[in-house]
Amino acid sequence: MAKPAAIFFAIICTATKAAGQQPIVDLGYAKYLGHHNDTFNVNNYHGIPFAAPPTGPLRWKAPQPYTAPNNLTDSPVDATRPGAACVQGIPYWIAPGPIPVSGFEDCLILDVITPGDATEESKLPVLVSIHGGGYTLGDAGQASPYALMRHSDNAFIFVNIQYRLGAFGFMGGKKFVEEGGTQNLGLLDQRMALEWVQKNIEAFGGDAKKVTILGGSAGGGSVTAMLAWKGGVENPPFRAAVADFPYWQQHLREEQLNEQFDRLLNATNCSDLACLQALPENVLKDASQATYTNAYLEGAYGFGHYYYGPYVDGELLRDLPSREYKSGNFAKVPLWLSREGYEGVTATNTSLTTVEEEKADLRIQFPYASQEFMDSIYKLWPSEEYNSTFYHRATWFGDFVINCPTYYVGTSVAAEKTTVYKMIFNTGTKLHGSTGPFLMDLDYASQPGANVTVADSLKDWYISFAIHADPNHQSWSNVSKPLWEDYATGQVLSINDTEIGSVGDEYYDATERCQFFWDNGETVQH
Repeated sequence: MAKPAAIFFAIICTATKAAGQQPIVDLGYAKYLGHHNDTFNVNNYHGIPFAAPPTGPLRWKAPQPYTAPNNLTDSPVDATRPGAACVQGIPYWIAPGPIPVSGFEDCLILDVITPGDATEESKLPVLVSIHGGGYTLGDAGQASPYALMRHSDNAFIFVNIQYRLGAFGFMGGKKFVEEGGTQNLGLLDQRMALEWVQKNIEAFGGDAKKVTILGGSAGGGSVTAMLAWKGGVENPPFRAAVADFPYWQQHLREEQLNEQFDRLLNATNCSDLACLQALPENVLKDASQATYTNAYLEGAYGFGHYYYGPYVDGELLRDLPSREYKSGNFAKVPLWLSREGYEGVTATNTSLTTVEEEKADLRIQFPYASQEFMDSIYKLWPSEEYNSTFYHRATWFGDFVINCPTYYVGTSVAAEKTTVYKMIFNTGTKLHGSTGPFLMDLDYASQPGANVTVADSLKDWYISFAIHADPNHQSWSNVSKPLWEDYATGQVLSINDTEIGSVGDEYYDATERCQFFWDNGETVQH
């Protein structure tokens, strides 16, 4: 079926469910059978393709539009079970030694969760989640919307997307490109999924004009990349964005990308991309995993880095994100930013005990750094202020990879007179991703030590921003909450174990430390 017809039918068709039956959505080019969850009164559609399988001749190629099989009948395609995850890649510092590789290349799919009574006329707001996992791990099942949907009386539609990871999604370098490879494929996949939502979400009861993208960690980093896409487009496929604890690992330089490509060639005994494209999937999966081991043992990346990820390609990502944001080269939409209190702890080696070990780690993390840069780290983060080398390293690493990027981005967005809200989350475990139980745990209130006030407040703010682009606009709980001020005032919303309120960001990230990293973006490679 021609693409224009598919778009036309996606607009006029809708999801239906007769009494006692499971829901069916008709997208014009295919029908999909979902599953109705009576407990939450929601419909789940799993594993819907948004692009052609990136296999065979499409391996390492830009995602192509999905075309339904010619033998597809009028019967709906089963979308009641989760689809396959993309090929996973595990850094050596997470799991040393040979490990089985999970996931598949045919993985460009998404899940759609709708209220059980949604119709085409509902025109509901839409939340699109980009999963985290360091750009090498994760899948569409990571973000669960059920607690948020229950809290808001099913006020929105939720979409989880997948994208190619690791060597399959972020291979690059001059040789790779000259031999026909496409750069930053994982980001291209994300963008195609967002375009698919624009074309098809009305059939599920959503409003394409009310899409908010969200993500945490590498998902948050992906959100900031979608904002900086091609220098910031005027009409992006979303109207607001949520970047939770955005993970900005080093963007590898040309010579590093070339070395990465060579490692994969060596692991497969191939000499060029054509050979790699002809390999069986399982062989390539095992070889790609081997690159994580070899590169780590050779000092090509360090603890807390996932080796593969976005990089500057001159087109999709035109420059380092710290420079793009400082120059105002990003889409101007309302933005939510957050980070936790101890972001660097889970990305720091617990066996690190001496300054010599820490300095060796610094050299691996920042291979282009001068001695003056290294000395500045110990001047701005004095060792004597910390009770261990571990916590010293965890602090500067957390500042570098997450905390300070929230300062760069927030400051830059505010400078463009665009609404931005920033939160410091200092309760729960206070570790990376610690907002998760407060937002997504259906049984959170029954857990020992649960802070229901914080959980209800956080859900209120989160959903209100996603629906209205303003966290203060609507509340579903009876919890009294302070006004969350725009970051243009210099204030952040601070949440700790005993208090919620506004605090100046100079107590957190608007500091000489973060300015140092921002001024040295070329050295820290973001």
